[in-house]
Formats: sequence, C-alpha cells, structure tokens
Amino acid sequence: MALLEVDGLEVRYGGIHALRGVSFTVDEGQVVALIGANGAGKTTTLRAISGVVRASKGRVRFAGRDTTGLPPHQIVALGLAHAPEGRGIFANLSVDENLAIGAYLRRDHAAVARDREHALTLFPRLKERLSQNAGTLSGGEQQMLAIARALLARPRLLLLDEPSLGLAPQIVQLIFKIVRTIAAEGTTILLVEQNAHMALGVASTGHVLEVGSLVTSGPARELAADDAIRKAYLGGH
Repeated sequence: MALLEVDGLEVRYGGIHALRGVSFTVDEGQVVALIGANGAGKTTTLRAISGVVRASKGRVRFAGRDTTGLPPHQIVALGLAHAPEGRGIFANLSVDENLAIGAYLRRDHAAVARDREHALTLFPRLKERLSQNAGTLSGGEQQMLAIARALLARPRLLLLDEPSLGLAPQIVQLIFKIVRTIAAEGTTILLVEQNAHMALGVASTGHVLEVGSLVTSGPARELAADDAIRKAYLGGH
C-alpha cells in the first residue's frame, strides 16, 4: 500500500481553479518530485496534502487513513511534516525555540533530544547559532532551520516546498546533499522544486504539473532525459 495517495484532488481559490483532478501516489522510502512552471499548482498540492488549504474535491489518504479535511496539527501527529515555501520560520524566536516547535506534539523527550542532536549533526551551522534569533540567519540557514524543524516532528513523510528558492548555487548543492542523506536514512520525501534538474537528480519518480493538471509522470531519470521536458523545464534543447 502506498504511504500517500492523492486521488482526484481539486482546489479552488475563489474563481481560480488551482488544481484539476490531480492523482498520484508516494510509496514508503521514495523521493518523489513535483516539477512545473510557476503557477502550475505545485505548492497548492503540498498545502492541500498537509491540510493548510481545503480541497474542493478529491481525497488524500496518508498511511491508509483518509486525511481529507483534517486540520494540519492532526496530520502532523500522523507523521506528515511540511517545510513550506518561504520557510515559515518564527523570526523573533531563537533557532533552538524554532526547533522545539517542530517537536511540540511529541512526548518522547529522550527521543526528541536524540533527534535534535541528529538534526544539528546534519546542519552544523545551526548548532553554532542556537541562541540567535532565527530572523537574523541567512536565507540558506533559514532553509536549513525549516527542514530541521520539520524533522523534529519525526515524519514518515516530509513535504519539501522549494528548498532551493533564492539560494546561492553552493548552498543549493549543500541542501540537496542533506536531502539525499535524509532520504537514505528512511524518510519518504515529496519534493516541490523550481530547479527541475536538481529535483529529478534526487528523486526516483517525477510528476509534471501544468496549469493545475498532472500531465506527465515517470521515473525521474527518464523525465530528465525527455527532450520535451528538458526544453520546458531543464534549460536544455
């Protein structure tokens, strides 16, 4: 059984039909990439899965349970964490306080302490800045914090929305190296990423969204080699 099943998902913002019957699955242990142009519906898909926006039609099932319409905190409690576009950190709180918020639903304090230590091993820059206000971090460090905070929920499925957005190329390389490590350690990842080349390089499966509809799906390697995909999304010809 798939860990995540998205079936006929539709979302409307007023008169705007943002998602039109999107369906796909994510199996345990997979990294799945959603790629497409700006406004294609990638972020809306993640927001609907995590309960931040309400679907007007269709179902979402996570770990065998229908989560359609559940509030976000209940979905987090089931094992799904969302590192949103724009990072969504609490700028006036310290790095350490932001990390603590990631684990707010957990009561396994010893395991939380171990997971916190592991997150700081993945992101050593954060360890140097624990008492610093998160708003004073660089863009790359804020992205690291957003991912680390999501990991503190100990998710079975991590939704990553535009982790490379606005970052310098060397920081993008570092972030994706850490994404590979997180995946190798067993966390399933659904990745939305403007940088299609990086996304397909880390994913096993890819889906292409265009104007709210899923138009192409397949093994990430095949999508990366497809001439039409290369021309549209990878800057190739």
